[in-house]
Amino acid sequence: MPVIKTTTSVVIPEEARVELKTAFGQAISAIPGKSEGWLMCVFTDETPIYFAGDDSQPSALIEVGVFARSEVPADAWTALVETITPAVAEVLGIDPARIYVSCSSTPNFGWNGTTF
Repeated sequence: MPVIKTTTSVVIPEEARVELKTAFGQAISAIPGKSEGWLMCVFTDETPIYFAGDDSQPSALIEVGVFARSEVPADAWTALVETITPAVAEVLGIDPARIYVSCSSTPNFGWNGTTF
């Protein structure tokens, strides 16, 4: 059950959302056992974001969450971040130095009215 939430200070046009969800769908396979088939992508744009006390430049926070009963290998997170960051930078015109990517896993996840 992977989820990727994208919050940005810039507008995310529909074509950019489609391009990013495609890139995220490919990137999520870096996490063992995860695929686009279960990926949920959430986009929130035009959100005030202060990075280092400054909101004059575009910024983004990408939050990646996955259901996992065991620890996700660090190199898998690294591969995911190395794919997601340039995609967001290119598609939305945000300096990679102003993009944070938060990665987490949980053994507690609900879907379809129940938990796993």
